[in-house]
Amino acid sequence: MIVLRLLLQTVVLAISQIWANRFRAVLTTLGVIIGVAAIIAVVGAMTGAERFILSQFEKIGTRRVFLDGMLPDSMRTRTTWREVQLKEREILAMLEHCPSLEKISPMYYGGYSVQYGEKKIESVSVVGIWPEWHDIEGRSVTMGRPFSSIDEQERRMVCLVNDQAIVELGLDADPVGDWILIGGRRFLVVGVVETIQLAGMFGGGDTSTEVFIPFSTARLLNPWGHINMAWGQLRSADRAEDVEGEVRFVLRAMRGLEPGDDDTFMVRVFQQFIDQFRAVAGALTAILGAIVSISLLVGGIGIMNIMLVSVSERTREIGLRKAVGARPAVILMQFLVESVVLCLMGAGIGWAIGQGLVLLVRSLPNSPLPEASVPAWAVLLSIGFSVFIGVVFGMFPAIKAARLDPIVALRHE
Repeated sequence: MIVLRLLLQTVVLAISQIWANRFRAVLTTLGVIIGVAAIIAVVGAMTGAERFILSQFEKIGTRRVFLDGMLPDSMRTRTTWREVQLKEREILAMLEHCPSLEKISPMYYGGYSVQYGEKKIESVSVVGIWPEWHDIEGRSVTMGRPFSSIDEQERRMVCLVNDQAIVELGLDADPVGDWILIGGRRFLVVGVVETIQLAGMFGGGDTSTEVFIPFSTARLLNPWGHINMAWGQLRSADRAEDVEGEVRFVLRAMRGLEPGDDDTFMVRVFQQFIDQFRAVAGALTAILGAIVSISLLVGGIGIMNIMLVSVSERTREIGLRKAVGARPAVILMQFLVESVVLCLMGAGIGWAIGQGLVLLVRSLPNSPLPEASVPAWAVLLSIGFSVFIGVVFGMFPAIKAARLDPIVALRHE
């Protein structure tokens, strides 16, 4: 109880001393203010960037698996690029023999002119898909119906379009039932698929006309083409590592690859990208935080300097307190607490400035970091580091004050 009362009195005395020299105190803590503000702003911005990128990953789908053919350099003399592309029988085999894969859909691209009435768009990307594509991509049909297994089996001349296609082709507001020409052939619009807006770095940005047709119909239009890629969906996110081994086993067996041969295909799971991004983002945040923390060290030097000046100015006061019985430990605590209080005041001002910068960035029109925020751990870390700086750089002046000889101190002018 006595210790707490003494500590409280010391804090009040430190605040009164700081207030008596408030302008000098502000200049002294400027390094701490800038350092804490920089840490808060940087961590807040990095947190916002991480949340934004993770939200884009969520739009794509964390359980998605990307599958494609690949021609390694070691195999260029033995096979061709076309031969390593995925085949429909391979996709069916993966669906049957890879328990980690819940769904899969090949993607069969083709460039065709698309026309409705007098409006015609050249070189539109028309994609052949299986009905499972909707669940894998997470893109539902807002009007009409999705593709069915009957559309695939009977190679029906039906298609899905996106919102932008309605605008660019001048289709009806509800285009279900409209007929359009794809490569000169009539196709019935049976549905409108939603458009998922992604950032430019994820292949989004400005949307354009999208047209989807059944996979079997796409092969009928272009029998000389090939499957460009395939998208799969995991049964659960924790099967990211299992699916790679299963796919490698199936495809290497079907392609007759020897143990020493390189894979002629690739398997990429989005959950792995997310985990890698989180690791990189965490490391980058730590590096940036360490860099801006240098200003806190500079601020600590300023704190030590002003505390040495304070000891020099208050030498007679120290001598008088010692003469009336103050122990060296009390003098040490007095100056150490004053140093810590100085750092905490700087940290408080720095936090306010940093938080203000983060809120400013969030409130900007079309802000690149709409989810920027300061996590609690960043505030606690900056406060803790400020206390550490106050103790470390205030210790030498405090020890110097505690060791003053009271007789010499009273003679000081």
